[in-house]
Amino acid sequence: MSIFEREALLVGEDGVRKLSEKTVAVFGLGGVGSFVCEALARGGIGHLILVDNDTVAESNLNRQLVALHSTLGKKKTEVAKARVFDINPAAKVETYEMFYMPDTADEIDLSVCDFVVDAIDTVTAKLELAVRCDRLGVPCISCMGTGNKLEPTRLRISAIEKTSVCPLCRVMRRELRARGIAGVRVLWSDESPCVPIQQLSENGRHPPGSVSFVPPVAGMILAGQVVRELAGLAG
Repeated sequence: MSIFEREALLVGEDGVRKLSEKTVAVFGLGGVGSFVCEALARGGIGHLILVDNDTVAESNLNRQLVALHSTLGKKKTEVAKARVFDINPAAKVETYEMFYMPDTADEIDLSVCDFVVDAIDTVTAKLELAVRCDRLGVPCISCMGTGNKLEPTRLRISAIEKTSVCPLCRVMRRELRARGIAGVRVLWSDESPCVPIQQLSENGRHPPGSVSFVPPVAGMILAGQVVRELAGLAG
C-alpha cells in the first residue's frame, strides 16, 4: 500500500511518479508557507527546499502549522522538516536558516528547482526571488498580502498585472515593471484590507491582523497549483 494511493486515483500512477521526482523551494514558513510545505509533502513532492530564518513564537499559534506550545522557540525549518519526514520518510529535505535578500541569494541554487513558492513578507526579498526565477525560467508563484483579511473565498491566482485593491500588489506591480518583468503569477485577494481595531508594536513595526483561516487557505491554493502543474494536470 502506497501512502499516495488515494492521490493516484486522481493524478494517476505516472502523476505520482512525476511528483516524486520534482524539487520545490518554499521561501517563508509562516502562516502561508507552513501550509504550502505540508500540502506539498502530502502531495508527494520528492525534494523540498525550505527557507526561513525565524523561530516559532507564541504569536504564531493562531495561524501557523509549525506553531504549537511544544515547538515554541524552535527553528521553523527544523519543525517543518520533521513534519515532512513524519509524513513521507522517503522525501529529501534541504533547509536554509537565512533571510533571503540580494546579498544572500547566491547561497541557494534556484536552477535545480522545478517550482518556487514565495511566501516571504519582505518586498526586497520577493523582488529578488521574482527577478532570479524570471532570469532562470523557473516557475514561481508569489503570495501577496493575507494580513488584515477575513474572506478566504476572495483569494485567487493571476498575473500581477491583473491584480487590484491589494497594497502589496501595487508596490510589486510598480517595481516589477521598472525591472522589465511581466507576467509574474501571484496569489492575491480582492478583499479590501480590514483596519485593525488596535495597533500592536512588534520589533519596531506594526504587524497586520491575521486569523486562522485565511493564510492556511492561501497556502493550500498555492500548493494545489504547484501539484497540479507538476503532475501535468494544469497549464
